[in-house]
Amino acid sequence: MPSVHICEVGPRDGLQNAKHLMPTAAKKQWIRALADAGLREIEVGSFVPPKLIPAMADTAEIVAYARTLAGLKVVALAPNLKGFQRALEAGAHKVTFPVSASRQHSESNVRMTPDQMVEEVRNCAAYPHPGVEIEGAVSTAFGCTMQGAVPEDDVVRIATKLAEFCDGVALADTVGYANPAQVRRIFRRVREAIGDKLEGAHFHNTRGLGLANALAAYEEGVRAFDSSLGGLGGCPFAPGASGNVITEDLVFMFESMGITTGIDLDKLFAARQLMTQAIPEEPVYGHMALAGLPKGFRAAA
Repeated sequence: MPSVHICEVGPRDGLQNAKHLMPTAAKKQWIRALADAGLREIEVGSFVPPKLIPAMADTAEIVAYARTLAGLKVVALAPNLKGFQRALEAGAHKVTFPVSASRQHSESNVRMTPDQMVEEVRNCAAYPHPGVEIEGAVSTAFGCTMQGAVPEDDVVRIATKLAEFCDGVALADTVGYANPAQVRRIFRRVREAIGDKLEGAHFHNTRGLGLANALAAYEEGVRAFDSSLGGLGGCPFAPGASGNVITEDLVFMFESMGITTGIDLDKLFAARQLMTQAIPEEPVYGHMALAGLPKGFRAAA
């Protein structure tokens, strides 16, 4: 078993903010390549109105395809009960709900206050969903480009409510405001409040601290991380939110530390090539893709 678990969110978080649409056939090829590289969980899309995010119009088809890939947990995002029902119909194994700790971001993103969104997730959890996991993701947990500072007490309060009915809770630095000291402090506080229900971390590299924050979260006991190939991504409803933590760089950091991810870096680079070929005008990032693996590098055993 890998020491850390990485969920690739490029097909959802990456493409939702891209200026260029990736064809459905190319998405399928890319997701297959990611699975072949060893990723065992991929967030393949979101069930949101296509008029708001056209890149997600084919999510039901993508979920159905991803389910044919052996050993892959297929994740989709939903903002409400209608989206949750569509995710269940499509066959998603896990559905993530974004619950912003920032009132301004929440109203911009899902047209609800944070507390209203918590109740929406509660209603979804009460809807029959046999065998399907529900994750509550506390977004803008470290700050917001609209509101500015987000009180830590609000983050802890929302995470505690979500833990009552979600299978797991994650904390997300939606706009890349976090720093390692803040990450340690907030993850520690939430862990004290909800224990093992706190599962995941979702960081953005907007200000260059993505890997440092991931390492800080790891040191606080987090073992599940979201990342995006080539650093693709961001939130279209949060100005300035760009650049997810780069999957290739995150995998290299852990593997070079002797922490296994179960992911093959060479195959990951091949998946990156497929992605850039499909959306060649879209900017992508990553130190490993430019520098290459160090001479004599060996993945963690």
